[in-house]
Amino acid sequence: MQLGVISDTHGLLRPEALDALAGVDRILHAGDVGSPEILVRLAEIAPVDAVRGNVDYGAWADALPERLDVTLGGVRIHIVHIREEAEPAGADVVLFGHSHQPLLEQSGSTLWFNPGSAGPRRFRLPISLGRLSIEEGRARAELIEF
Repeated sequence: MQLGVISDTHGLLRPEALDALAGVDRILHAGDVGSPEILVRLAEIAPVDAVRGNVDYGAWADALPERLDVTLGGVRIHIVHIREEAEPAGADVVLFGHSHQPLLEQSGSTLWFNPGSAGPRRFRLPISLGRLSIEEGRARAELIEF
């Protein structure tokens, strides 16, 4: 199973992001979506699970949860926008965004994964997203910069 992991689009969905997400089975958005059109466009590629970020406002954003737990391919994934607000008990993978800084960090049995920002560039931080490959109940993460 291939999962696209994206965050901090802030209303901008780059062609490079669409190319990097092509062929995934599902897309997980870790917040600061920026507009409902982003989710519609991503859903044209694969089913989307998303959480609300701190810049997401309006009725469409109110419909998004602040945290989301999904189990895919036997891997328990906890999605939240701000890392400090995560409630990772029992999660194999914690996906988050907010800082715009890509991060892959193993802490005990939990993988902490920030795909970085796929939206507007912030300072000199890279433009990136991620992929999670799930095989036999195990997740492997990859960062993709563009």
